[in-house]
Amino acid sequence: MRSSTFFWCLGLLWALLACRVEQPNASTIPQPTPQRLFNVRDYGALGDGKTDDARALKQAIAACAAAGGGRVLVPAGGTYLAGPFDLKSHVEFCVESGATVLANPDPRVYQKSAFRANLGEGTIWMGGENLEQVTICGGGTLDGNGVSFMGAELADSYELKPFSGVDPRPHLLTLVGVRGLRIRDINVRNSAYWTLHLVGCSDVAISDISLLNSLKVRNSDGIDLDHSKNVRITNCYIESGDDCICLKNRREYEEFGACENITVTGCTMTSRSCAIKIGSENMDRISHVVFDNCIVRASNRGVGIQNRDEGTVSDVLFSNMLIESHLFSDVWWGKAEPIYVTAYRRAPGNHKDAGWRFPKGQTEGRVGAVTNISFSNIKCQSENGIYVSGETPDKVAGIFFDQVDVQLNKTTAIAGGIYDRRPSQAEGFVQGRTSGFYLDNATDILVRNSSVRWGPNRPAYYAHALESHGVVGLQAAGLTGESAFPQKLAAVRK
Repeated sequence: MRSSTFFWCLGLLWALLACRVEQPNASTIPQPTPQRLFNVRDYGALGDGKTDDARALKQAIAACAAAGGGRVLVPAGGTYLAGPFDLKSHVEFCVESGATVLANPDPRVYQKSAFRANLGEGTIWMGGENLEQVTICGGGTLDGNGVSFMGAELADSYELKPFSGVDPRPHLLTLVGVRGLRIRDINVRNSAYWTLHLVGCSDVAISDISLLNSLKVRNSDGIDLDHSKNVRITNCYIESGDDCICLKNRREYEEFGACENITVTGCTMTSRSCAIKIGSENMDRISHVVFDNCIVRASNRGVGIQNRDEGTVSDVLFSNMLIESHLFSDVWWGKAEPIYVTAYRRAPGNHKDAGWRFPKGQTEGRVGAVTNISFSNIKCQSENGIYVSGETPDKVAGIFFDQVDVQLNKTTAIAGGIYDRRPSQAEGFVQGRTSGFYLDNATDILVRNSSVRWGPNRPAYYAHALESHGVVGLQAAGLTGESAFPQKLAAVRK
């Protein structure tokens, strides 16, 4: 008993000593620095959908930047009408779920051109230049109020209003020379012109956004990467009248150099023009690009490489895609080609911005080469076939198709049997039979382990599984499928 009592007392003593060990004071534990928060309502924003809150947004953004960075909060429960405003470095512009920032519909407030001295192609609503570490997020909505800037509604589009001097239609977001840009978890909609225009930007991540433009608004591109580098676009849903995702090098911003190192994964797109487009404005180099695990639905074109200027396109990979396309009116470029690879000199200029399409002082341009382009594991359903064509055979070279399956079926009343080369010095619309693969004036094309099938609706101009004209170094290995009319036409025409 004495032994057990001794050990019991010893245990109690240790317990008492442990209780006397000094516990750390909560105030002595390093705490994370709270993010600086700048609520736009504290700067006078009303969020009533009627009063222009641009001044309050500008003041909140300026205060945040002056403090060294933080979060500018557009709180839930309001519609914040606003004219043009700029973002600044180290600012997280957070539009909460349940809040909308809405572009002011008054065209008079939009004065700054989206293309510098070129005044004929829209203005800037949300902008910023030469910035670093900028974030746009929050789950809320950025609304470009696009239809407010349109003319009468037509069957296939809206009329464009005439203008003098500056075209007032605002691009929703134009950022120039930004390093470290993040756009995530935001709803973007109703742009009157291009939606997200990123010029000369680097280290960009766009993820989990919903971008919904009217399918009748011309020029309403979704995401335009212009001379930009090191860009990742992931898990986005995009509907736009014009191109959904477009890579280009505009002449107005030529000092920023090539557009390169671009990856796009897990996106779903619908367009009245081209869901994925490279070009047509390309005065430099576009290269090292990957599109993977994407879906294209109800579009005019699926994938389009459309080189029309002296720049080059090379080292591009498209893989693991579903593409569904069909014909729309001639307002929209394209003739339902699920995959389209072309290189032609631009048509001589005779329109409002013709002076910006060619090298300075010239009225005619030249076209660079499109080389080393790969398409792998792609399933296409369309009214038209794959189209590859160059001004001369050397302008389109090294095009590889592996496990690319094409199913053709006539599904609209719009006339087919046409390929669209706009905007080119050559004929814009080219009459031609619709074949699964239509290859024209190119070098070193490989079609491997691919197939062509035909649906029940086969107009007279439906033709071969593969048709080739002037192609140097064509290889077809493991291509399966008959012509549309096997009793009259061979499967392959070389």
